[in-house]
Amino acid sequence: MKRASAGRGDLSRRLLAGAMAGAAGTTALNTLSYLDMIVRARPASSLPEKAAGRLAERLHADLGEGEHARNREQGLGPMLGIATGLGVGIAYALVRGAMREVPLPAAAGGVGVAASVASNAPMTTLRLTDPRKWGLSGWLSDIIPHLGYGLVTAAVVEAMTGRDSIRRGRR
Repeated sequence: MKRASAGRGDLSRRLLAGAMAGAAGTTALNTLSYLDMIVRARPASSLPEKAAGRLAERLHADLGEGEHARNREQGLGPMLGIATGLGVGIAYALVRGAMREVPLPAAAGGVGVAASVASNAPMTTLRLTDPRKWGLSGWLSDIIPHLGYGLVTAAVVEAMTGRDSIRRGRR
């Protein structure tokens, strides 16, 4: 009986750690993206809101007409990004519980790539983007924020789950 409740507690702790890590990682990703916009004077991407619109169409969800629909798409787009960030954070925290030793750079890279795939695969499937056609600038503006996400997410999971293998480089 004790073992079952300890397992639930560990699962609850990992879910919470993953959600908090995903939220912190998403904040890091957004911060790096906004800094890139400032430095390069580039506009915000319209892909998230376009994805929201396409998903709503495919799900037969009525977002309204005209300006109302556009406003809802503009709100739903970032929410999809937040959901992706939370989901990848939770997935990492759950998977991390089954792993032994993972150096922080490897964890950060893996989590960052997972987040990039999780956000870009749906947009590619919806035919909103084609990563094969991105130039160096496009790849850098995508991968740098996602690596920042990965670093923060992995570090927060480690800190919250009491694993010190990353901090000390061993387990």
